Amino acid sequence: MNFGQIVTAMVTPFNEHGDIDFPATRNLINHLLANGTDALVVAGTTGESPTLTNEEKLELFRFTVDVVAGRVPVIAGTGSNNTKESVDMTIQAENVGVDAVMLVAPYYNNPSQEGLYLHFKSIANATSLPVMLYNIPGRSVVNMTVDTIVRLAEIPNIVALKEANGNLDAMAEIIDRTPASFSLYSGDDALTIPVLSIGGVGVVSVSSHIIGNEMQSMIRNFKLGNVQQAAKDHRRLLPMIKALFVAPNPSGVKAALNLTGTHVGGVRLPMIPLNDEQLLTVQNALNAHEEVTV
Repeated sequence: MNFGQIVTAMVTPFNEHGDIDFPATRNLINHLLANGTDALVVAGTTGESPTLTNEEKLELFRFTVDVVAGRVPVIAGTGSNNTKESVDMTIQAENVGVDAVMLVAPYYNNPSQEGLYLHFKSIANATSLPVMLYNIPGRSVVNMTVDTIVRLAEIPNIVALKEANGNLDAMAEIIDRTPASFSLYSGDDALTIPVLSIGGVGVVSVSSHIIGNEMQSMIRNFKLGNVQQAAKDHRRLLPMIKALFVAPNPSGVKAALNLTGTHVGGVRLPMIPLNDEQLLTVQNALNAHEEVTV
């Protein structure tokens, strides 16, 4: 399955009571699809999955599938550090009609590489859906080695990797040793062009909530061989990207969406809203970006 160049890790809108705001979710989905998103990840870390109940996740999957109505792939975040629960959630997500699942490396348990392999294999074998692996040692503590990822890529429905360990050498080796049909995505917005330059296919992005069309233009320039323009695009977008991560994700991007008229509400504890200084950083970045693009 082709997930495109920009996969947006979608935030989960909440209302003033802290419940999922489904009308706001509909507006957000349509905003993203109009602004450069090729596929959606629902209930990933950016969607505050650790604070969502399984019932909320399934309701969100079902709603997103209905609103998207086949326009782009819907990728459900069904991974956790509990293999059995991840299998059950993946089966239920498949039943509500998602197009693929994303499985994060098990956090906190700190499994061995063989444990990681068997975890992902067990989930992949329980579904016919395409699977995107998600390696993010900064949050999960454990890092999936190149050898483990290469082994997993031999499983037919494990088709992609969101790589957020920042190691371009490891990424290049993964690309070199996996089938041409296996897609590596940057898990860091700021590394999109470097990852493309070694053979990656795109980015699983947070910043695309705000600058999706500009990121598409940057990628397009790179792939057309306009490398100097792509590099210029990258440098222009970098201050906005950095501002969105002024606080632990997704507080920054939610604030930016609210400031730009796509209302998504606040965050759930243990995440907290931006303080006044952080909010000013995001507002200043939005203002500067608007001045540059006008």
